[in-house]
Amino acid sequence: MLFANFKAIAWGLFVVVLMLGMTGLFSGPIYAQVAGATLNGTVSDVSGAGVPNASVSIKNTATGVERNVTTDSDGFYSAPNLLPGTYEVTISATGFSTAVQTGLTLTVGAVQALNIPLKIGHTTEKVEVVAIAPDVQLASSALSAEVDSTTERELPLNGRDWTQLATLQPGVTGVRVEAGASNRGNRGYGTLLSISGHQPFENNYRLNGVSINDYSNGSPGSSLGVNLGVDAVQEFSVLTSNYTAEYGRASGGVINGITKSGTN
Repeated sequence: MLFANFKAIAWGLFVVVLMLGMTGLFSGPIYAQVAGATLNGTVSDVSGAGVPNASVSIKNTATGVERNVTTDSDGFYSAPNLLPGTYEVTISATGFSTAVQTGLTLTVGAVQALNIPLKIGHTTEKVEVVAIAPDVQLASSALSAEVDSTTERELPLNGRDWTQLATLQPGVTGVRVEAGASNRGNRGYGTLLSISGHQPFENNYRLNGVSINDYSNGSPGSSLGVNLGVDAVQEFSVLTSNYTAEYGRASGGVINGITKSGTN
């Protein structure tokens, strides 16, 4: 009997060790959901063919922080998790002039496409282009709008609740409910928003990539009915529909915010 128990324990330990070993064998990097922007696109030559192994340097002009990526065999590059702000993009490749794109603005959670054509020449030669806002978003089908820092700073708010500014966007309305402390306690104390006709409890509120829904899965808020922090939030986006699966936890809208960060 004792021998049988020993065999069962040994076999159980063997299975656990084997599973742990297989987990390490097939594991890969997992990237957290954040509120950063994504910049991607293709680098091509004069004929339109992709330029492989081109160096793409993405510099935040406010902080001086650079992100360096390399194009693949098809000339495609992607740089996720970039802080919202203004960027300067420098593209260089052997046998081509260096291209510099300035004044590129990335917003919270946005997916921005930037396709760069290179001209034949020396890398010491530079072709500088000032970026302009695209009329049509080609990198994502999500319907969204941004509330920038100027709007947050200039518009008056009753209680300094930054989530109230979401009602400035199309398809977002505030929901009035019955008063009373007990009723408010049951449905949460935050500002209730209906986005694209959905129930207020079908939305997801995110700050720096972390969901901050309250205990009732409603909008966050204190017992005073407000979510303080308008002075700390840099900007936020309101995604009303067609957003990607990375957001999750919502069948309604997504309020996606990011806090302020330092600059030079």
